[in-house]
Amino acid sequence: MASGFCKNCSRLLRDFAAYLRRVCREFGQKLRDVFGELCQCTCLRNTPDRSFLRKMTSIHLMYDHETQLLNQESLQALNRLAASENPDLQMTAAVCYLHLSHHLTSPLPEAFMEPVMALLFSSDLDVQKTISLSLVNLLVKNNVCKEMVIEMGILVPILELFQSGDPTAQCHSCACVAMLASSESNRDAIMVDGIIPLLVLAKSYDPLVQQNATWALLYLTQSDWSTRILCQAGAIPVLVLLLQSSDSEVQFYSCTALCNIAAVREHHPKFLSIGGHYLLKSLLTLMSSSVQKNSAQACRCLQTLSKNGLIQEQQMELDCVLPLKTLLKTSTPAWTESALTLLSALSGHPPNNEILVNEGLLDVMGQLLHHHRSSSVVITHISKIITNLSSSYMGQQAVMESQCLSGLLRALVSPALSDETLLHVTSCLHHLMTWDPLKSKLSETVTSEQVSRLVKLSAQTHNLQLSYNCAAIISKLEMTGEITQLLRPHYITMSEYLLVFLKNKDVKFQHLGIVTIFNLKKDGEFSALLANSELEVQLWKVHAQTEETRRLLLMIQPISPSSLNP
Repeated sequence: MASGFCKNCSRLLRDFAAYLRRVCREFGQKLRDVFGELCQCTCLRNTPDRSFLRKMTSIHLMYDHETQLLNQESLQALNRLAASENPDLQMTAAVCYLHLSHHLTSPLPEAFMEPVMALLFSSDLDVQKTISLSLVNLLVKNNVCKEMVIEMGILVPILELFQSGDPTAQCHSCACVAMLASSESNRDAIMVDGIIPLLVLAKSYDPLVQQNATWALLYLTQSDWSTRILCQAGAIPVLVLLLQSSDSEVQFYSCTALCNIAAVREHHPKFLSIGGHYLLKSLLTLMSSSVQKNSAQACRCLQTLSKNGLIQEQQMELDCVLPLKTLLKTSTPAWTESALTLLSALSGHPPNNEILVNEGLLDVMGQLLHHHRSSSVVITHISKIITNLSSSYMGQQAVMESQCLSGLLRALVSPALSDETLLHVTSCLHHLMTWDPLKSKLSETVTSEQVSRLVKLSAQTHNLQLSYNCAAIISKLEMTGEITQLLRPHYITMSEYLLVFLKNKDVKFQHLGIVTIFNLKKDGEFSALLANSELEVQLWKVHAQTEETRRLLLMIQPISPSSLNP
């Protein structure tokens, strides 16, 4: 009770609430008793006013408790009502099921599905609409087993409702099919007679019919076999057309379905056969949608399609970068991640890189690095994009003029990033340091905290590639006075991981260890530390092993190809 009431008022309100609950229970019980007796009376059974009987029975059933309703007596009554040729009596049973579908909290016994079948075959359309809506509710709430519905043959009358011409009946039947198709084992049965009608209803002028038909088609694209049959039946042009729907749900369902189809490369020729770049133009338009999930899904679909070289060329021709840059300016993570996923795919295709660099993409990446320091997904994609675009002189120059380098170094010390993301960050930094101007700039801008992080990651042993990347960055630092001062506090730790590298059987670690020692020896303090140390002893062992390998190789006399001829 609210603290503003005194103890006496609180007590009075509690007592009143308890009284009200008791009265409601008594009233409900009295109502059930009265209408129960009325429904059993022979005079009421014999009345010609069947609509009155329907109302009385419905009220009685609706106020009855779930466990009392789901008994053998109720089942017999429902079977009699469903089997009747009187539409009013059939509607009574249908309304009962509708009430059940809203309030049932446990699985509906299988026997109670038999009247549903009979009601779906009713000659009265209102009865069919009511019972089909009940079935939708029961399926949505998992009150009935989807596989059992198919086994009982209920799909047949559901599909027949497609031909009713009534939007409400079509809406309910499409929703039923969608729910049944959500179970993979049911899709084969639906594919037999359901595809063509669904494609027809997907083009309906009624928005709800269109929405539920597209919803069902989406489920059918979630398995390879049904997707193949759908494509053969002409689903792709229909789904592409639905991208232009005024209903945002229809747009989302159709775009997701196309994304599922695009994941299978054998269907790409059908996408390419759609003239005028209509598909890509529609997806680019949807990418600018104010509905977040639609925009993100359009990006995913374009990214999936970009795996096809011809489709990717078409994307670039349609200037897809501009809307992507617009998405990157938003503060919504889902939009940012989706746009970066597509850009990452586009940047992985070298012919696109000049265009992407000229569009100022590296400048945008640098800005994003400073605004999304804690997002592993964002940082991973940005690292990939920078690596891809910095392979040319133009790209390297753009990195120099952007905030990419400082952003990557800042990301390096973020505690929120996963090892997988750090692997991409350090791989990108290592790649950038192969270009002397960028190596010099990094050596000038790296901070004490960032050097400490590099040393710590070099010394860890649970991720060897991450250790290698970080040590490789350190090995390329220019040993200026500032860098020497930053490294000196870590010489002991560095000597320890360098010793591990030299003992590693992997030659690339040995080479990295030697290169790093050579660079560090430019500082007399490290040279003094190295003298007569275990690290120096191991270095000479590696030298001896190398000399022995060279000597053994010289012992092998190369065989002249001419000596093989008789």
